[in-house]
Amino acid sequence: MSQSRAKRRNRILLWIAVVLIMIFCLFPFYWLINTSLKTGPDLSSADLFPPNPTLDNYSSIFDDSNFTTALRNSVIVAGATTILALAIGSFAGYALARLRFRFKFVLLAIILSVTTFPPIAIAAPLFKFWTDLDIYDTLYGLIPPFLAFTLPLTIYVLASFFREIPRDLSEAALVDGATHFQAFRKVVLPLAAPGLVTAGLLSFIWAWNEFLLAITLTSSPDARPVPPALAFFTGSQEFEVPLGTITAALVVVTVPLVVLVLIFQKRIVAGLTAGAVKG
Repeated sequence: MSQSRAKRRNRILLWIAVVLIMIFCLFPFYWLINTSLKTGPDLSSADLFPPNPTLDNYSSIFDDSNFTTALRNSVIVAGATTILALAIGSFAGYALARLRFRFKFVLLAIILSVTTFPPIAIAAPLFKFWTDLDIYDTLYGLIPPFLAFTLPLTIYVLASFFREIPRDLSEAALVDGATHFQAFRKVVLPLAAPGLVTAGLLSFIWAWNEFLLAITLTSSPDARPVPPALAFFTGSQEFEVPLGTITAALVVVTVPLVVLVLIFQKRIVAGLTAGAVKG
């Protein structure tokens, strides 16, 4: 009887801890929504619930052509970066997982070392180089540096997942007359869907949230993605901080990421845990 009580007590304590952690993690996002529903004097209040909730902030940001343009730019740049990262990373990850060649792990370590490189260290020379190439302040000028920082993690995730797919499946396809590329495309890639989703979402989230390189390599609203565009939000009066519109814009750009993670959460977990358990 005492053991059952102890188990019940531990289970209750565990659920209390889970609820507290969820509140701690979700409260900042709730406060964003709370602030985005306030206008005027209500913005300076710390009410847990907005006294006069309104959607005026949301309507104002969508009436702003600079924000809608920035939203479109973010979708284009993040989407193109993700597609290229998956296309290149799938081939590179498959080669690292299946082919045998010297210094393979050294090569993987060099690739991963790019993720530890601070973007601020290359911002100034990249600005000069992009200006000389006449691709400064363009959408396609943002894709190569974004790809350089998202590709190493994509290769690592996909290589770990490809390593867990049995070789017998692709070898059986080769015996049936398929080429190596056909075996990769029709057998390996469908089985690697969780890894592709995980790597794609991580790349998309990084490219969607990138601020430093985006603000360094753009100067006009026509090419500016959402993160730097938020830094140029202005209030209706001089020296006014547009807190309501900024929080509304933050909610708008965060919700799609949350929805994507919720939709693909099972595949994300499968992709992240690939290679963690042997046997």
